[in-house]
Amino acid sequence: MIGAMADSRSSMVSAAFAPIAGGWFTMGTELGLADERPPHRVFIDRFELGVCPVTRAEYECFVEATGHEPPRDWLHPPFTQPDLPVVGVSWLDAVAYCAWRSQVDRRPVRLPTEAEWEFAARGLQEALFPWGAVMPEWIPHGGRGPLPAPWPVTLGEPTDFGLLGIATNVHEWCADWHNNDYYSRSPERNPAGPDQGVRRASRGGSWRHAYTICRVTLRSKLDPSFRYNDYGFRLARSL
Repeated sequence: MIGAMADSRSSMVSAAFAPIAGGWFTMGTELGLADERPPHRVFIDRFELGVCPVTRAEYECFVEATGHEPPRDWLHPPFTQPDLPVVGVSWLDAVAYCAWRSQVDRRPVRLPTEAEWEFAARGLQEALFPWGAVMPEWIPHGGRGPLPAPWPVTLGEPTDFGLLGIATNVHEWCADWHNNDYYSRSPERNPAGPDQGVRRASRGGSWRHAYTICRVTLRSKLDPSFRYNDYGFRLARSL
């Protein structure tokens, strides 16, 4: 009975959304790679972001309801625990999940833009990491990887904005096309990335990397049809 109650609480947390008030912030950094520059001021409207990435259990409901092709390594035992982030999903898979989930919830959900993700991940920190400049004690193995698999989405402490596990554990797909030079021409308000491109943007660290947490400004990109087993996603809702 106690185990069932704990599972129920975990499910409630993983399905929750955190309010993100929005506002001005400096996106990017001079300290990073070329596509993280130049730092530029951006305004983000208020929105909501998933407290956790979409879980294996949530995605399984989608697969069973729609017959959608399962992710890569779906039956690989280290990835089958229900409270792990779903991995092995392409950008196209994530968008299909958003369309299904919007119907189920009767409220539109979507992938966050890069700007929304970075604003939310940064929180109130001056540092380039969600929990400040010091590695949080709860991060498995002191933030060093690679690890055998991702860890449960509810592990750890929430950020200033009430988010769990952001910028670590799994790469999270964003809505935008990626372009190395986009920051030099980005609009000030609610930038949504280029109109076209070859690869879609993603953010955050990975359990497969030498360091499982990364700075909030770090950008990744991947062909939207590729399925890597350290790629997941987090939902956003407009207000």
